[in-house]
Amino acid sequence: MKAAYYERQGKASDVLKLGDFPVPQPGPGEVRIRIHTSGVNPSDIKARTGFSSAPMFPKVIPHQDGAGVIDAVGPGVTPTRIGERVWLFEAQYRRPFGTAADYAVVPASQAVLLPDHVAFEVGACVGIPALTAHRCLFADGEINGNAILVQGGAGAVGTAAILLAKWAGAWVAATVSTPEQEDAARRAGADLVINRRADDVAAIVKSETAQRGVDRIVEVSLRDNLDVDMRCLANGGVISSYAVETAADEVSVPLLKAMIEGSTFRFVYIYTVPASAKAAAVSAISRCLADGAYVPTIGMRVALDAIVEAHEAQETSRVIGKIIVKPSP
Repeated sequence: MKAAYYERQGKASDVLKLGDFPVPQPGPGEVRIRIHTSGVNPSDIKARTGFSSAPMFPKVIPHQDGAGVIDAVGPGVTPTRIGERVWLFEAQYRRPFGTAADYAVVPASQAVLLPDHVAFEVGACVGIPALTAHRCLFADGEINGNAILVQGGAGAVGTAAILLAKWAGAWVAATVSTPEQEDAARRAGADLVINRRADDVAAIVKSETAQRGVDRIVEVSLRDNLDVDMRCLANGGVISSYAVETAADEVSVPLLKAMIEGSTFRFVYIYTVPASAKAAAVSAISRCLADGAYVPTIGMRVALDAIVEAHEAQETSRVIGKIIVKPSP
């Protein structure tokens, strides 16, 4: 099979290569998927550059997310799964080979049924963004009727949070920085879109919520937005932070104000979320997909041999929406 890979961490153009690999065989409890689409995430960039950790394997096929068709199963997996359309998550977590290839092998539970009416491209957009967004939104209870603020509403997690929150019956405000980002947030269904550079986010949020504030904040940059978040948060509200700019990021919390307001801070790293919570997220996301309510923005599509271009676009944030890599037909 064809696959993109790297043997050392570094710049995309220096380390990413395209090569031939043996078609992998599923082991006990595993399934093999013929990959139709592979999704690029910031964590794929961080793994390649060494942001997250030193390399764990001598050769890595990147990408955690993807979608395709199961074409083989290992011992202990019912053969009736062969032919299933599926979306994948955490394909390369603690494993050397991910979805940037013609085939991928994952534990059977990480290949989730993709409804027939949902395109493979959408399936490749689910994974990390949707699981992360779900944890941020629902870890502290249901959100039907709640007010939600999504900081960074045009990013992959931000868009997923808007889509899932609207599907669940919440009112959603989102912040953006450009008109193009505003379009993406509105397409996802945000009720209110605020330009964080031009507008007073807290004043607008308070005005639109009758001065009460929001129940949940999905936060892309707690270090930069903490003051605004505290002014936007309702009594007893939750701020869920899922990203950092550098490994050394730190935040000073206004303890007295947080105590008086009963504020909760939640930190989300999707790979270490408890298995029961992740299973609940998979179930909810699957229902959202089945309802036709998960319609992400896809900003870039490239062939596998252009994976360097895809990684560079993700790394520089010059593309609005999910970046999709397509292996050979």
